[in-house]
Amino acid sequence: MADAAARPKASAGLRMALDYGPLIVFFAVNSLAPGVQLQRIFTATLAFMIAMAVAIAVSWWKTRHVSPMLWITGVLVLVFGGLTLYYHDQTFIQVKPTIVYAMFAVILGYGLIANKPLLQTMLESAYPGLSAKGWRLLTINWTVFFVAMAILNEVMRHMLDWDRWVTFKTWVVIPLTLVFAIANVPMLLRHGLQLEKPEDTPVPPEG
Repeated sequence: MADAAARPKASAGLRMALDYGPLIVFFAVNSLAPGVQLQRIFTATLAFMIAMAVAIAVSWWKTRHVSPMLWITGVLVLVFGGLTLYYHDQTFIQVKPTIVYAMFAVILGYGLIANKPLLQTMLESAYPGLSAKGWRLLTINWTVFFVAMAILNEVMRHMLDWDRWVTFKTWVVIPLTLVFAIANVPMLLRHGLQLEKPEDTPVPPEG
């Protein structure tokens, strides 16, 4: 615990850049890269993988730490991005968010059933002062959210073409996640959250 307390803390802006920067890069490269759609898919996927690796490296450089959620997301981006490039099939990178959301939901759901504070372990000191009841309610909320997002991604990837799906991932999912996180703040404050700026409460990395 002492080591965690001694680590430099990431600012809200840095957390946002680490969590959502790679997805913004993915969208930008897909929009701006030359070539036919298949070429843009591969270029954007490769850029996404590189940006995620950079995000992990910057997190370690700035804070001497990489959160478990960022590790999980980063590894899956590299694995499914690699499969997309190897098999020339964008389905892998499109199904990756579903796997990430489902994995987080299963992990948190297991924590609820086993009465283990897994969300607290994964987010560490991100919510100072939050009571055990507050952590449990927050875990329930995020578990439901992750299940809903896994289903939503599956629906959208079947309904939308590639470019519209990338737009959905960037300009719909990120705002949805941020709004959901902010909507939890009143509950967190009622259960002991102690932050100078409650609106800066962290959110999980984008799937």
